[in-house]
Amino acid sequence: MEHVTVPVEIERPEVTGASEPVAEPDVPWVTLVHNDPVNLMSYVTYVFQAYFGYSKDKARRLMLDVHNKGRAVVSSGSREEMERDVQAMHGYGLWATLSQDR
Repeated sequence: MEHVTVPVEIERPEVTGASEPVAEPDVPWVTLVHNDPVNLMSYVTYVFQAYFGYSKDKARRLMLDVHNKGRAVVSSGSREEMERDVQAMHGYGLWATLSQDR
């Protein structure tokens, strides 16, 4: 019996070159306000109302998170927006940082 070889097509995955950028998901940034021993709870509530326009109830809930949990996320958005919010919190005398929300 004669043996016949039939060519077979093999699909090969495309190899991405190192120079091609890898797309990263659009992960929002957040502004965190941290607890400190200096500012009164009423003042922190006022700042959240004055700067962010939050209702008294929402501002108070966030302030209580800062007080009881040590920090609270007070805003989220682009890195540039969060840098602006952090600077504003510093202007009010609050301890604030930004972080990527993962």
